[in-house]
Amino acid sequence: MSKLKILSEYVCKECGSISSKWAGKCPSCGAWSSLVEQAKTSDSRNRGLSQAVQYEGRPIALKEIATTDTKRLSTANSEFDRTLGGGLAPGSLVLIGGDPGIGKSTLVLQTLATMSAAGVKALYVSGEESAVQVKLRSERLEVSGSSLMLLCETSLERVLEVAKKFQPEILVIDSIQTVYKQDLPGTPGSVSQLRECTLDLMVFAKNTNCITLLIGHVTKDGQIAGPRILEHMVDTVAYFEGDRNHQYRILRTIKNRFGATDEIGVFEMTSRGLCPVENPSKVFLQDSLEAAPGSVVSCTLEGSRAILFEAQALVNHTNYAVPQRVAAGIDPKRLTIILALLEKFGGLEIGASDVFASIAGGMKLNDTATDLAIALAIASNHLTKPLPRDSLVIGELGLSGEVRGVNLLELRIKEAARLGFKELLVPAQGSLKTNFKGIRITRIKSLAEAVEWLNEH
Repeated sequence: MSKLKILSEYVCKECGSISSKWAGKCPSCGAWSSLVEQAKTSDSRNRGLSQAVQYEGRPIALKEIATTDTKRLSTANSEFDRTLGGGLAPGSLVLIGGDPGIGKSTLVLQTLATMSAAGVKALYVSGEESAVQVKLRSERLEVSGSSLMLLCETSLERVLEVAKKFQPEILVIDSIQTVYKQDLPGTPGSVSQLRECTLDLMVFAKNTNCITLLIGHVTKDGQIAGPRILEHMVDTVAYFEGDRNHQYRILRTIKNRFGATDEIGVFEMTSRGLCPVENPSKVFLQDSLEAAPGSVVSCTLEGSRAILFEAQALVNHTNYAVPQRVAAGIDPKRLTIILALLEKFGGLEIGASDVFASIAGGMKLNDTATDLAIALAIASNHLTKPLPRDSLVIGELGLSGEVRGVNLLELRIKEAARLGFKELLVPAQGSLKTNFKGIRITRIKSLAEAVEWLNEH
């Protein structure tokens, strides 16, 4: 039995770098107030790395490497599969994060119960809830009759021992912040425990080809708790977006080694758990018989999916010395640029007015193709001129007041036509190969033309 020597060191919560003394700013990544003290273990034993896959240590030509069958395992949930890039890849390590109560454990428990019913060997490790609590939650989700295997344990050594005997095809750790290694100092959730536990689980997943899902807590900033090195170690990182007090949730991947990172999955929280939403465009559009000033429908792209949404704006004379500029769902700096363009090229005097702009439904957009829709929503509310309910606006604004072309314009128009929109305002740039019958498409070159088009309606 080797002797352990306990020393002190400081580890950055963001990048995982180690310093011998405390500093207000991390010398590696530059993060402020991120260094935390932990016990340093000097041990001759090799922790975790001894299980790594052995190789000959010589360069190999890429064409000589034989690939094995990497057929994905479906989760039987269309939105979850879409987010993961088509299903769960064998041996993958997936990290799922989100606010408390948003549905992480609910989605995973539903998925495992469905896969177990299809004959997939699954092991659910719960470090936060007792077996009775998990059973009660499964009854609410109506999956209590599942043959899913449950293990309530926080010791990583015990978890890996059971997993090696049971040999599951999919393993879930709920949550990674509650699991700890007995031979390491520090409490569960500390930087060293998180890093070493994740490393051992990664080695286990790669060696056994077992799909491993890790559920992670998030900080008040919305990031996975612990060092950012965890996100580098795993294969896929997915975050839940949305308000837990609302019924709709968005699962978005920010890293995926087995697929695209711009796909999203839309779910609805019901009494039976999270249900996939096949047509998310209708979720973010509100049916109304009357057109209202300040409301404009546009289309954005999330991966290969076109989603329609409603941009809303409110312009009101300010009661303060400095007018307010409030943006929800869009970049506030982008809103400032759009307001400047409306003043200079649109002929609108809104410098002394409060302007509030938001994306209905809680969506967050980074697509510049929605600039024109936000601009016309502001102009519509300022001029008290509503757009027709069957109209849709697409376009990016340049700093010279021009309306620039957007990518995949035809895909956006097809989604609008599918949902019954009859009049479209699109950029003059770009050609359309498809002849859209029954739809009036107006091409514009500048923001001034768009405001004039609004006045004519």
